[in-house]
Amino acid sequence: MGQTVAQKIIARAAHRDTVEPDEVLWVDVDIAMIHDSGGPRRIWPMLTELGVRVLDPDRLVMVSDHYVPAQDVGAAEILQTTRAFAKEFGVTRFHEAQGIAHTLMVEKAYLRPGMLYVGGDSHTCTGGVLGCLALGMGSTDLFGVVATGRTWLRVPHTIRVEIDGALAVGVTAKDLILTIIGDHGMSGGLYRVLEFGGPAIAGMGIQERSVLTNMCAEIGAKTGIIPADDVTVSYLAERGVDVEPGPVSDQDATYAETWRYDATAVEPVIARPHRHDDVVPASEISGVPVGRAYIGACTGAKHSDLVMAAEVLRGRSVAPGVLLQVAPASRGAWEQAIGDGTAATLMEAGAHILSTGCGACPGIGSGVLGPGEVCISTTSRNARGRMGSPDSQVYLGSAYSVAAAAVAGEIVDPRMLMVVPA
Repeated sequence: MGQTVAQKIIARAAHRDTVEPDEVLWVDVDIAMIHDSGGPRRIWPMLTELGVRVLDPDRLVMVSDHYVPAQDVGAAEILQTTRAFAKEFGVTRFHEAQGIAHTLMVEKAYLRPGMLYVGGDSHTCTGGVLGCLALGMGSTDLFGVVATGRTWLRVPHTIRVEIDGALAVGVTAKDLILTIIGDHGMSGGLYRVLEFGGPAIAGMGIQERSVLTNMCAEIGAKTGIIPADDVTVSYLAERGVDVEPGPVSDQDATYAETWRYDATAVEPVIARPHRHDDVVPASEISGVPVGRAYIGACTGAKHSDLVMAAEVLRGRSVAPGVLLQVAPASRGAWEQAIGDGTAATLMEAGAHILSTGCGACPGIGSGVLGPGEVCISTTSRNARGRMGSPDSQVYLGSAYSVAAAAVAGEIVDPRMLMVVPA
């Protein structure tokens, strides 16, 4: 019987020819990532207690992104601990205030097709965009990986997500994945691998594809993966990495389910407070006033997202009473935005530019919401209190939708402010 791409990656890591869903196996980890929030300050005491060190610093990436820039003394101490850990254990791939971990793992080509990658955050699944198996885990399990280079897992079943057609102008991967989450619910992919494919995927660039794998966490999936193709190969080649397409699933691989979507039929959608699976067309809730518009997070502040926002904002201004905040997902994304004029367009429209990093997304950085605030955001989650006060409300949408709401002062279908071919 054929193997899915996830099974093939796990089999290699377990030194097996094949594996079957629900088997519990020990596997070798190719690369691991820890960040300032759940990394050194949690793992270092365990290493000290057992008298062990980081097994292989060259297979570890560290990122300070949650607490940058430090908002208080406690955050500053966390950052100090993270820097000290990198120095003590010789971790050279350490990035502070250079971007969000999940964005950097892709941008810096630390990930390769076929790798088994683990990270200390639920959105580690973003890395599956490069054809690797990207698994999020907690600090205790990551301690085991850092100390031994291995971990255990139960082989997940795979759901094939086949996307036909192509997204229309003004419609994004964020609208597509929110549509899927709305259809299947927050536990619709529970402990499954979502394997994306089809003509619509083939037509997307890596940054848009990464939104799909990133938000697999929001449907309860173990991870998401897009098998490496020519787009992946070209993306990595631009970063000096030569790889071949694949691995890919066998034609006779067995899937738990197959979900089919026509991208051509997808329209701009919004997730309403306080559930990211309460998804409705933007056109159906037009008129909801907003006071905050936030473009940030690994989900929604890559260079491509900044370009989308600029497309709507060009020649326009943010509405009175609305605060538009932009927290770029990486320093590289912002440098690119400066170089191509995108940054100037955002600022001329009235956007406030925040430091790169996780920012308000986890409710601990710059831009958190106060009581009663209504925000539309490009982030991934809108649970009560996620971005600040439990008395605030967060709507989720694409960068197009957030920029359009900033201009209109209320949620609108972003296509109303765009030139859309008939």
